[in-house]
Amino acid sequence: MEAKQSPLLDTVGVGDLVLVDPLSEESLLENLKERFKHKEIYTYIGNVVISVNPYQPLPIYSPQAVEEYRNCSFYALKPHIYAIADDAYRSLRDRDRDQCILITGESGAGKTEASKQVMSYVAAVCGKGEQVNQVKEQLLQSNPVLEAFGNAKTIRNDNSSRFGKYMDVEFDFKGEPLGGVISNYLLEKSRVVRHIKGERNFHIFYQLLDGGSDQLLKDLKLERDCRRYGYLSRDDHSLPGVDDAANFRAIQDAMRVIGFSAAEVRALLEVTAVVLKLGNVPLSSQFHASGMESCEIQDPRALREICQLIGLEEVVLEQALCSRTVEAKKEKVVMTLSSAQGSYGRDALAKNIYSRLFDWLVNRINQSIKVDSNERRKVMGVLDIYGFEIFQDNSFEQFVINYCNEKLQQVFILMTLREEQEEYVREGIQWTPVKFFDNSIICSLIEQSNGGILAMLDEECLRPGTVSDLSFLAKLNQMFAAHEHYESRTTQNNKRISDPSLTDSCFRIHHYAGKVTYNVSGFVEKNNDLLFRDLSQAMWKARHELLRSLFPEGDPQKASLRRPPTAGFQFKASVATLMKNLYAKNPNYIRCIKPNDSKQAGVFTDALVQMQVRYLGLLENVRVRRAGYAYRQAYQPCLERYKMLCKQTWPHWKGSARDGVQVLLSNLPVPPTELAYGRTKIFIRTPRTLFDLEERRRQRVSELAALIQALYRGWKCRTRYLLMRKSQILISAWFRGHAQRHRYQQTRMSVILIQAYIRGWKSRMLLRELKHQQRRSRASAIISAHWKGYRTRKEYRKYFRSGASAMLANFIYRRLVQKFFLRLQKNLPPMVVTDRSWPAAPYKFLANTNEELKKIFYLWKCKKYRERLMPERKALLQDKLCASELFKDKKTLYAQSVPQPFQGEYLGLQKNPKYRALQTAAGGKLVLADNVRKVNRANGKTVPRLFLLTKEHIILADPKAAQPKTVLSLSNVQSVSVTRFSDGFFVLHLRESSAVGTKGDFLLVSDHLIELVTKLHQTLLETTAEGLDLHVADKFCTQFNKGSVAIQVVETEKKGAGPICKKKGSHRMEVLVH
Repeated sequence: MEAKQSPLLDTVGVGDLVLVDPLSEESLLENLKERFKHKEIYTYIGNVVISVNPYQPLPIYSPQAVEEYRNCSFYALKPHIYAIADDAYRSLRDRDRDQCILITGESGAGKTEASKQVMSYVAAVCGKGEQVNQVKEQLLQSNPVLEAFGNAKTIRNDNSSRFGKYMDVEFDFKGEPLGGVISNYLLEKSRVVRHIKGERNFHIFYQLLDGGSDQLLKDLKLERDCRRYGYLSRDDHSLPGVDDAANFRAIQDAMRVIGFSAAEVRALLEVTAVVLKLGNVPLSSQFHASGMESCEIQDPRALREICQLIGLEEVVLEQALCSRTVEAKKEKVVMTLSSAQGSYGRDALAKNIYSRLFDWLVNRINQSIKVDSNERRKVMGVLDIYGFEIFQDNSFEQFVINYCNEKLQQVFILMTLREEQEEYVREGIQWTPVKFFDNSIICSLIEQSNGGILAMLDEECLRPGTVSDLSFLAKLNQMFAAHEHYESRTTQNNKRISDPSLTDSCFRIHHYAGKVTYNVSGFVEKNNDLLFRDLSQAMWKARHELLRSLFPEGDPQKASLRRPPTAGFQFKASVATLMKNLYAKNPNYIRCIKPNDSKQAGVFTDALVQMQVRYLGLLENVRVRRAGYAYRQAYQPCLERYKMLCKQTWPHWKGSARDGVQVLLSNLPVPPTELAYGRTKIFIRTPRTLFDLEERRRQRVSELAALIQALYRGWKCRTRYLLMRKSQILISAWFRGHAQRHRYQQTRMSVILIQAYIRGWKSRMLLRELKHQQRRSRASAIISAHWKGYRTRKEYRKYFRSGASAMLANFIYRRLVQKFFLRLQKNLPPMVVTDRSWPAAPYKFLANTNEELKKIFYLWKCKKYRERLMPERKALLQDKLCASELFKDKKTLYAQSVPQPFQGEYLGLQKNPKYRALQTAAGGKLVLADNVRKVNRANGKTVPRLFLLTKEHIILADPKAAQPKTVLSLSNVQSVSVTRFSDGFFVLHLRESSAVGTKGDFLLVSDHLIELVTKLHQTLLETTAEGLDLHVADKFCTQFNKGSVAIQVVETEKKGAGPICKKKGSHRMEVLVH
């Protein structure tokens, strides 16, 4: 029986809004609120995920959660963003379908965080490997870099994306990431020069000033105080819980991971500093005698520092900021600019530099993460774009943002309906067309090429003569006077409608999300987005490579009089490309909702959420989903979940799952009109039918649970009875045996007791007779002793008190000894082995006793110290003890070796691959490895050798070839001879019977003689149970292949690198040591 409950039905509220019954805006809103209170921030609408920003960290993104949702069915677990990410990734990997994940919502709804979670999940579940991990790390590290340059604090959000981002992540046929491509849309570059109170400029400016080192800021001509820059807010710029300095260091690390060179990072920061310092270039007005107004730079300091950064002459930049060159009929006329025009040009230059720098940054990241191979690739796109915006004052930026959201809503409705229709066709269910609001009329109103708002705005910008925002509004009023989704003060007046909220400079569009009023002030200027040619040419003349590359139109050889495309035209083309890209992929939707405007955890503002539910079209989406059948499920899971409701299908159904579901539902009071049987799924029309099935299942599960409990209790009682019966029989058998054994023991004990009494009576009779005789002899002795005592006392009565002095002396002695022991107990020395102190004896007669106690205490203290030693330390001390037994008071070198620890391995065999042959020869039984010098038997010269001691052999190897030259068995070693001086000379005597021994003994010199001989002695003792025969002498005899040679050791005062061996004839050698 399946005990696991449906995660969509048995969570807080309803996990899938399709199952809300009755369906209304209030019930939908109440369900979201109830789940939000219990920190259930994710809810489904079919396969669409609704995410409510919790404004607090939640423990739902752990590696354990990733493993739970990995390769799991979409509805098998409770709603989570990991579920849609996993479904999209598996569809891409297993079904070879390109995917896109569309994340929408207003500012502060958590779109950026949602995109991070999607990317993190995909990175966690895709393949592993060094190359794959590098690609994943580059893709993930691109987020913080783009956030620093493209995000800012707004009134609604501390980390608001001020640009739209679409990332295509490309995978190979195995589902491992290969790279990606990032596209950006409509950076809010006007924020560079101005932002409202309570907001901040882009993060990078504050991060650079807070996190840059003093030397970096000095090189960039910057100061750490943000209040010194005109483009930054004069208010407190810090954000709660945000460390700009740490984020700057993280950005530098991220750029290194992506592949930015140090020179590119430096150039990027230099251009950023130029933008920041442009706001500090002051322009003032001055009037000439002719009455003409011009502008000049008041304080040239900022201008000078900018020119030093970009390698440009000050005169060139000053002339470009204060004047403008106009070409008319092949003649160039230089016009001076007013202060307002100069400030406009300066701000336009700052905005253009930053906007182009951001485009360069995106392109540079794309160069690092792009896929170079030509193999067929699968693509997953993630769209994180600004949501629908309705402010108190809406301008050109809100107009194009809302236009983009209209297009995305159009995609959403069409793709949802298409997916619904495809599933019905695939399952063979009759499709009922669904009525819905088609917002294509609004899209046409904005984007129509020959009569849309954007087209008319471009036409107004290109029209010769005086162009103003009001003339553009007048054209709109004339063109769309009868349009049902457009209204303005003029159109309302024509319809005799009075609306004070709609001023003369505004127009209103009825978007799918609601009515939005736009102020036309600035529309023409922002759409033109003009930059004076003089400024472009000045930037191209700079010697700064990056800045120069941002302004290719400044090249005089490539100069063009053609007007650049408008901002509206560019954005419309970008949106068209994006829509084409989205239509080519299978969409997955994440709708983000902001619960409150105060960014507080646990606060749910009904009116705010209700507005977002309306303009996200959630209720309409649910109705589209429920237009046919509200719930669908594959036959096998459905049968497994509800099979206990029918006797024919419980507990096992042997036929097909589809037949089992038909038999199951035909035995339940479910109207046939509520059901439809597809090819692989069962479709249920209304949620009420599903809830009725769930209630019946709940009751049946309770009944089955009670039945199982009853059967279990019966089985448990029967098992217990049988166990008790078996135990009773066993106990009875044991008891009867015990009773018989006890009876036998009692009889045996009784016989033994009677025998003992008889033997005791006889013994007591004999003892009584013997005691009687003893008492008689004792009585006679006592009488005799008393008589003799009486006579003695009578004679020596006067000497009776002479023994009192001995008793007193004995008493005093015992008292002094007692005091001595008590005082010694309180004054025991510390438990330190090196401390040999001991309290002095207070009396001379206790001196010997005190010395004995001192020795006993010290031995006991040493024993305790040895018990506390670690095994490694004890082994080291045992080696030192063995060396002491061999060399102490015998060889001068021993004293120098005491403080030096024995290492055993001095060659680094494991680390050096050159010694691999020696490791093989050692066979894992290496005891010691050291460098020695072998003495030539013929001339006494030394050559270097590698000395390896193993459990079975001694190996001498050539250090250059790293190959064994001589291998001696330990059984062939007869003895070792050393001198008594502080040298490392020793002779290895071999048995003449050995194969190597015929060549003679070995004369060697070692810098670790004490350790070498000690290890050799211990190894021989361990393997042969016989210690090393060690000789310490100044003269000893060695056997060479040509006969015996006497070695004489001579001490010299001259200190050298080591012992010097000199051959003195054919049978004598002299060794000079110091």
